[in-house]
Order: sequence, then C-alpha cells, then structure tokens
Amino acid sequence: MRYLLLILLFSPAALADPSLECSDASSQVEIGECVGEMENRVNQAVEASFRIAQQAATELDEVTGRVVAQPALEAAQKVWVIYRDTQCEAVGASYGGGSGTGIAITSCRVELGRARVEELLAFAN
Repeated sequence: MRYLLLILLFSPAALADPSLECSDASSQVEIGECVGEMENRVNQAVEASFRIAQQAATELDEVTGRVVAQPALEAAQKVWVIYRDTQCEAVGASYGGGSGTGIAITSCRVELGRARVEELLAFAN
C-alpha cells in the first residue's frame, strides 16, 4: 500500500531519458517545463521513499538496541543530495553553455532521483 504513492509519482517509462518522455513537447521551453514537472514528482518520490527508509532504519535500531542505521541513512541522504547536484552540474557543464544545458541538468536530476528511490526502497526491505 505504501508503495502505491511511489508508483503513481512515476511515469511508466521510468528508465528512459526524461527529455525523450516529453513526446508532446514541441520546443525546448516545453521540454524544459516537462522535465521540470518530472523533477518535482521525482523529488516527492525521493522524499516519500526516504521517510519509508527512515522508518525501517528506526525499527532496525530499536530491534538491535543500537542507534546506527537511522543516523547512517540520514548522513547518506545528505551526501547523496550533494552528489546529485554536483554530478548534474558536471553534466550541464559538458554542454558548454548551449541551449540544452538546463534540460540536461534537470534530466540528470530525474534519472538520479529515480535511482535513489530504488535504493531507498531496497534499504527499507
């Protein structure tokens, strides 16, 4: 049941290049808006997945009597955000300031966010 929200937040073509999923878009502006909306949905999915993983980590810490899983998960999430932002800026830099830079950065953030959702849900299981 808790995964239903995550399924609804993703488009069916979760593994495709996000900009290619914007088949109705006919301009770079429309593609940029489309991938921007995807990024918003993916960010919501990352947040929801993180909450699920936090709950699992807290339960694990309670069962083991140790307080390590939850703090480790929080630290990993903070570093992941830095990695995502830095990696996607590097992707954007590879466009040499061209008109597709913003779309490339946002698409990168969508792709990495989708992967993070899977990682967080795997942690929770």
